[in-house]
Amino acid sequence: MAASRTIFIAGAGIGGLTAALSLANKGFRVVVLEKAERLEEVGAGLQLSPNASRILIDLGLKDRLGRRAVTPEAISIMSVRAGGELLRVPLGKAACERAGAPYWVIHRADLQSALADAVTDHPDIELKLGCQFEDLAAHAKGLTVVHRTGNDRRQDVGLALIGADGVWSAVRNHLFPDAQPQFSGLIAWRGTLDANQLPREYTAPRVQLWMGPKAHLVAYPISAGRQINLVAVLPGKWNRPGWSTGGDERELRSAFEASGWTGPVRMLIAAVDGWRKWALFTMPEGCAWHQGAVALLGDAVHGMLPFAAQGAGMAIEDAAVLAKTLSEGPSETSAQVAAAFKHYGRLRRARVARVQRLAAKQGRIYHLAGPIALARDLTIKAMGPERMLARQNWIYDWRLT
Repeated sequence: MAASRTIFIAGAGIGGLTAALSLANKGFRVVVLEKAERLEEVGAGLQLSPNASRILIDLGLKDRLGRRAVTPEAISIMSVRAGGELLRVPLGKAACERAGAPYWVIHRADLQSALADAVTDHPDIELKLGCQFEDLAAHAKGLTVVHRTGNDRRQDVGLALIGADGVWSAVRNHLFPDAQPQFSGLIAWRGTLDANQLPREYTAPRVQLWMGPKAHLVAYPISAGRQINLVAVLPGKWNRPGWSTGGDERELRSAFEASGWTGPVRMLIAAVDGWRKWALFTMPEGCAWHQGAVALLGDAVHGMLPFAAQGAGMAIEDAAVLAKTLSEGPSETSAQVAAAFKHYGRLRRARVARVQRLAAKQGRIYHLAGPIALARDLTIKAMGPERMLARQNWIYDWRLT
């Protein structure tokens, strides 16, 4: 395929690999540059609501993902103050049929592996591992993208570059050095355990959300139900390089015991052998989405708090919209690509900003304490499961048009 139809993507995460498949299916040749020597697990579990799973199914990944994902029957909203479940929001088969796509919970490594296998199988995609994006230059023919593999530094010409390289994006830093991630003041502790370590009532196919004073915990099955994914979020400080490090279980236990958390939560925390701490960084709302023939997607442009379970979903949506926008009109010149990317940003900006605000708001609600937590619990109970589910329709019912 001609160089003028070559799109470079920096980053082989969820968004980058989805973009590669989406663009290749639109007739582009794609080169994915990934600085890691091999694709490995980063994080643990994630949730894919119908707005995201619908796109992945359309890319032909239903069988690959269906074997590894779990379709939860419900989301159980639990309150430490109330001592148990406030509400059970139905998902399962009926909710999936209404949305036209499943709600999946899956190990991040399983999703990345399924995407990578599909990318490897596609004749118009080249995945270059151990390859670091370094620089770019715009010119009449498009872009010259500079990348390095070991000591080998190369320059290749392409039509466009997509920065899908996460919240610490090298592409974004090249374009907009003043747009930097901000630490939220929250730390996510992530861990997994074998499902057979827990009593049966804690391994049911459902998402459990425990809300408590200044902290919350989420638990759900992954890896076809063989493992349980746990994420505990609480305030903390961060003064070290990077955004992930090993966590001391005693520190986590102490924080939850001091806040008066119930026995089931302490039992779940104690069952995990190894924890990792992740500083939660976000991108300020309003970051630019593109410059000329270079565009950003996913965390690189809108890194958000995980409390709407839409970080991966928004990156997957970005990838689908970007590919559709780029393929709808002529895209032979840098000016045409820039116009397509401008349209892509207009299509995505308002929706993503709304999700960012929702995630931040829900984090505050989860961590309420005292009388206001009682008011929260009473409001959730009064709302009922169907109304609670309907509040998510604007997210789940989104379709690529």
